[in-house]
Amino acid sequence: MAQLSAVDRAEHWRRTRNLMIGHLVVWFIFAFGVHLFAEQLYNISFFGWPLNYYLAAQGSLIVFVVQLFVFNRQQNAIDVQFGVDEASHPVN
Repeated sequence: MAQLSAVDRAEHWRRTRNLMIGHLVVWFIFAFGVHLFAEQLYNISFFGWPLNYYLAAQGSLIVFVVQLFVFNRQQNAIDVQFGVDEASHPVN
C-alpha cells in the first residue's frame, strides 16, 4: 500500500467521510422521509398507481441500488486521486 503523508491521509479520510455522510443523508431521506409523507402523496397518480405506493415500494429500492453504484464510483475516484486504489497496488 502506498505511504501517504499525514496531510494526504487526513484529506483522503475527510473526503471519504463527507461522501459517506452525503450518501447516508440521501439514504435517510428515501428510507424514512418519503414514507413520512406517503399519505399526502396518495392522490397523485404515477403510471396508474398512487405515487405513495410507487415511492415506498419501488422508488426507494431503485434509489438504493443506484446509490450503491454512484458511491462506488465516487469512492474509487477519491482512491485513485490519492493513489490508494486497487489498480495501483495489485495483490500478488
